[in-house]
Amino acid sequence: MEALTPRPIQARDLQSWLQDDRPDPLLVDVREDAELDLARFPADVLHWPLSRSDAWLESVPQQMADGRPVVVICHAGVRSLHLGLWLLQQMPELEVWNLEGGIDAWSVHVDSSVPRY
Repeated sequence: MEALTPRPIQARDLQSWLQDDRPDPLLVDVREDAELDLARFPADVLHWPLSRSDAWLESVPQQMADGRPVVVICHAGVRSLHLGLWLLQQMPELEVWNLEGGIDAWSVHVDSSVPRY
């Protein structure tokens, strides 16, 4: 059986998705509080810091219940990839995307007002 992996999405493609007529994806940001304080993603996100997974782990099935596509975000795209892999292991029916390059790529390619760190 082939392992499920999140689909990659570039920052500009995510920007287009958020601006077009399609329903918005569920955005999940796995960065820590201090990282969000430095550079917030400019849209509503579920904040699931990986270091505090005990606080949100039980709510994952309910949060995913509406079947929307999920885009996972972190600083550079590595931690979000790991969460995306985990989500697909738990719920293979999900459509999971990983923001390649994370919030840093968003700052470089989409919105330079989002600070780089």
